[in-house]
Amino acid sequence: MQLSLTAHLNEPLTLSDYLSSIFIPRKTKHFLRMRKNVRLNGEIVPFHTLVHNGDIVEMTFLKSDYPPYKVQPNSARRLDVLYEDDHLIVVNKPIHVKTHPNSPQETNTALNYVAAYLGTNSTPYVVHRLDMETSGCLMFAKDPVILPLINQQLEQKTMTRDYTAIALGKIDKHQLVINRPIGKHRTDKRKRAINARGQEAITQVKVLSSNNKETRIYAHLLTGRTHQIRVHLQSIGHSLKGDPLYSTQKAERLYLHAHQLTFIEPVSQKKITVQCEVPF
Repeated sequence: MQLSLTAHLNEPLTLSDYLSSIFIPRKTKHFLRMRKNVRLNGEIVPFHTLVHNGDIVEMTFLKSDYPPYKVQPNSARRLDVLYEDDHLIVVNKPIHVKTHPNSPQETNTALNYVAAYLGTNSTPYVVHRLDMETSGCLMFAKDPVILPLINQQLEQKTMTRDYTAIALGKIDKHQLVINRPIGKHRTDKRKRAINARGQEAITQVKVLSSNNKETRIYAHLLTGRTHQIRVHLQSIGHSLKGDPLYSTQKAERLYLHAHQLTFIEPVSQKKITVQCEVPF
């Protein structure tokens, strides 16, 4: 696989530091250097050479350097593919399905279904996760080379994830930002909680409609913490409808759906927006 990137830099970096800045793993950098598979503006140069803004960095990756890990395919469920190219695939994950298995024996996960869809010539890699109870847009990479490049977008917040949800009770404000750190729950390993020592977590909330019983909201993630929307809404007294962990009111499902995913395709550099119909 060949990849050509235009450097966007405020100040020059060595080629080695530039590769690190775009999340190329250390082992991959070693392969690129030893095989002379990196070119700067068309030339093979030492790794201490400076890369300037606008320079073209070309990389060639050999599949033999990245042996695929094994995931047991499961073709029992028809896969709803929302977007696919040579490097990435976005699917509509159903509720009650995990993103990935926690043991080799598990096969009822989105990762297993994607593996069956792609067949023996490709292995999927998890880019981000959705809770088992959450449905909607879920991205996988088709090869390990693309992972650090797409993960860079998560780190730099150029990949955006938007959700539709129904919260219990009436939220009076039209818009609000919940900025509360999230960490582990003190007594329940399944849960997360607002914790001053936790990780930064920021959720933008916009009210779409409401009545005295419930509020339909649009939630935009600025960070990606486990159970972030669920914990943040509970923290302001409005747990999500049907939440089995953070609400005592039961419903047929958790009313949380990842309806939109926007990202930059790492190879073509085109902005892609993938949408998924809200099922409630």
